[in-house]
Amino acid sequence: SGSAPPLLLVGPPGGGKTLTTVRIATRLVVGGATPMIVPADGQRAGATEQLAAFTRLLRINLIVASHPVTLARAMARRPGGAITVIDGPGSDPFSPSDVEAMRALATAAAATIALVLPAGLDPHEAVDLALAYAESGAALLIVTRLDLSRRLGGVLAAAAASRLPLAEAGIG
Repeated sequence: SGSAPPLLLVGPPGGGKTLTTVRIATRLVVGGATPMIVPADGQRAGATEQLAAFTRLLRINLIVASHPVTLARAMARRPGGAITVIDGPGSDPFSPSDVEAMRALATAAAATIALVLPAGLDPHEAVDLALAYAESGAALLIVTRLDLSRRLGGVLAAAAASRLPLAEAGIG
């Protein structure tokens, strides 16, 4: 619904946040909604351009906001409470500064945080990551790269240990 809180996608670099953003936006457009897409990754070269290409094709709003202040302004201008997906920067959940930056973005947008975690990770590594992100505020789990992984124990263990509900699963 249009009153849903924004969704902030977080996770390790290269985990599939941007492609997941595009997939969610595409599904919303096909379903008749007009989402607002916000790239909040001011660090990765080409991140905004990649999303801009897709949002042009989908004819939807793209508002760049890589800082909590600009993100709060973008949320204040959200048309009619449009469904909003925020493509967060790759982050290290064991870095206090990365966690602080992630929480600041989530607070500025009043967003629900979703961890984007690629399948195929070592089970212990996946559990450690999921627990750290959950402790940092993640409320949902999105699994990517299911088509490239033959061993799903890592993401299953991560979901069980963190108790993050699986909200989405994607293929490449």
